[in-house]
Amino acid sequence: MSNRTLEQFRAERTTVWDFPVRGDWATHKGDYRGNFAPQIARNVILNYSAEGELVLDPMVGSGTTLIEARLLNRNALGCDINQNAVDITTQRIDFAVENASKQAVQQGDVRDLAALGDETVDLILTHPPYANIVKYSDGANPADLSSISNIHEFLDELEKGLAECFRVLKKDRYCAILIGDTRKGQHYVPLSHFVLDRCLKVGFALKEEIIKTQHNTTYAGRWTGAARSYRFYLIMHEHLFVLRKPRADEDFSRIRHSVVREGRAKYKMASKKLKAKS
Repeated sequence: MSNRTLEQFRAERTTVWDFPVRGDWATHKGDYRGNFAPQIARNVILNYSAEGELVLDPMVGSGTTLIEARLLNRNALGCDINQNAVDITTQRIDFAVENASKQAVQQGDVRDLAALGDETVDLILTHPPYANIVKYSDGANPADLSSISNIHEFLDELEKGLAECFRVLKKDRYCAILIGDTRKGQHYVPLSHFVLDRCLKVGFALKEEIIKTQHNTTYAGRWTGAARSYRFYLIMHEHLFVLRKPRADEDFSRIRHSVVREGRAKYKMASKKLKAKS
């Protein structure tokens, strides 16, 4: 295990995060396309959860969230629609730690978290695909969100997953989603803000928007010439949205600019149904 970058780790204090050198401690590797830096997971887990609590990553990829949860003494569950991701994560969380935390990963779909009860998770941290920019199953799995090329269809399907995340998260706890943007026809497509709209629609309140700079992207060299010719800039940032699940009885006027009416109405209706069941 390498501790070189872990020794350099410092908790972030602003809304701009910059990691020129990707963390390489424990079993972290940068070989899974589209995975995110362990510094992101470490910051989020440290700031929004406590030891012994339950962390969920429903689009687990190569297991960054679960590795950090293991190191930081958090229990964690992960799932991914692609078995390849499950296999990689299973290998990478298999290392010794001096704590009693437990992590598990299995094949599953963010749109169906039926194995988890309502309001049972303390923190959600995940990194969904950016539509079909990276096809994690090479188009072979039509249920894979990264197989969907149509932006509106992608958002509709992702919203189902966001609603499930909202359901399983405890009240007054946090869901962090790292998402980026794209470009089509030489024009900017603010995918991240379309996703944020869907997050608010299912009932979340926006706690933070963090800008995460990108380094050493595979497409930068490929698009440099076209960017000059067609006068556009290379996209070198992502958005980390930290979302809170409000309490049903809280004063929404206090956070009225961080929620949307549709989401608030859905949440109140769902809360009434939960109370009726109990």
